[in-house]
Formats: sequence, C-alpha cells, structure tokens
Amino acid sequence: FEENPPIAKRIVIKAVEAQNARNAAKKAKELVRRKSAFGSGGLPGKLTDCSKKKAEETEMYIVEGDSAGGSAKQARNKENQAILPLKGKPLNVEKANPVKVLSNEEISNLITAIGTGVGEQFDSSRLRYAKVIIMTDADVDGAHIRTLLLTFFYRFMPELIRGGNIYIAASPLYRIRKRSDHYVYSDEELKELKNKLGQNIDVQRFKGLGEMNPDQLWETTMNPKTRILKKVTVEDAALADEVFSRL
Repeated sequence: FEENPPIAKRIVIKAVEAQNARNAAKKAKELVRRKSAFGSGGLPGKLTDCSKKKAEETEMYIVEGDSAGGSAKQARNKENQAILPLKGKPLNVEKANPVKVLSNEEISNLITAIGTGVGEQFDSSRLRYAKVIIMTDADVDGAHIRTLLLTFFYRFMPELIRGGNIYIAASPLYRIRKRSDHYVYSDEELKELKNKLGQNIDVQRFKGLGEMNPDQLWETTMNPKTRILKKVTVEDAALADEVFSRL
C-alpha cells in the first residue's frame, strides 16, 4: 500500500462505499419491517385482501395494472383470494442498490402485503399467503414483468421460492367458440384446435387480462378446478436472474 497509494486509495474508497451501502440497506430493511407489521392497518391501500386469515388457506394474485386488477377483483373468491395490482413495470432490482429497491413504493407494497420482511428480517411464520401468484398478460410485456418479479423474489425473498410459495398463472391467448367455448394458451394449440373443430368457428384474441370478462378470467386463470398454475423452482428463478444479469 505504501508503494502503491492510488491502489490503496481505491481499495479504501470501495470498502467505505460498501459499508455505507450496508448501513443504508439495513435502515431501509428496518423501515420495511416496521411497515410490514401484521394487521390490516399496515397493509397497502391497493391490496384487496381476502376474508380468511390462515395463510395455508389463502393466495395473493399480483396482477398487471388497474384494468386487470379490476377484473380480478370481480372474478376472485373473496374468501381466500387477495389481489395486488402493480402500477407499471416493477423496478429492475438487478440495476438498483438495496436502498432504492426497498424505498420503491410498488416493491414496498409487495413486501408489506406478503408480510415476511426481507433479508435478515425474513420470518416465514409471518407469511400471509401460502401461494403468491404472478398473473400477467400473455405477451412480451407480461413476460418482462414476470421476469422482473422473479428476479426480485430470487434476490430478496429466495426463501419463498425454496418453500414453493411462488407461482405463475397461465393465461389464455385465445377463446374459440363453436357450440361451446374453448380456451387455448399458444399458437400451436390454436392451430391444432382449428383443425379439429373445422369451419365456422369464432376466434377471439385476448390482448390482455383486462380485456377478459370476470367470468372468463375466473374460469381460465383463477378457478382452482380449471386454472393452470406453474410452481416456480429455484432453477426457474436462477435462470431468470442469469438472463437478467446478462441483459
């Protein structure tokens, strides 16, 4: 260090910056922990909660925007399904420091609604919902939002992924009507069904979840008897994180 003062100075500056970042992150996490205290008084205003309080019997849908949020609120089972709409795209936690992440309103609302806290304050016993379900549009923007959320959970709440609490709801791309309604989830599936049903069919392309009627949203994406839920594994989240880091 005596012989290389510029290098020594850079090392010291980096160490001090790291210490400042740790202190700031600790303060931000403490703020989130205080806001996350269990009880309806501390819950975010955008959250439409369910009536049941036992976590093992409840689930929360994270939805894309107020339009989809409105349909989901009408479609849901009020007893055990909560709805949290997001405004715009979530923060890219890969690029932001912990202080910015935990100070972000949408991220803070998400952490508060889930109830566990993050980092050293994470407490699985305070989990408010057994299933946290990401429900976005079946398009590029929806996939981007899903990746942003997966990256957040992988970076700040990996315990939820390891515990099998994070899910992705598969939403349909098309409705085909011929005597009865058929919902399909890919272009390949659409082609197959068209060949099977033949002529005189009505095809509706869903541009987003907000375009669906509440009964359609319930039947295809929220009804436990008919919906398709994909449980997120550590491998899924790690892949999302790796791709996001690279991009």
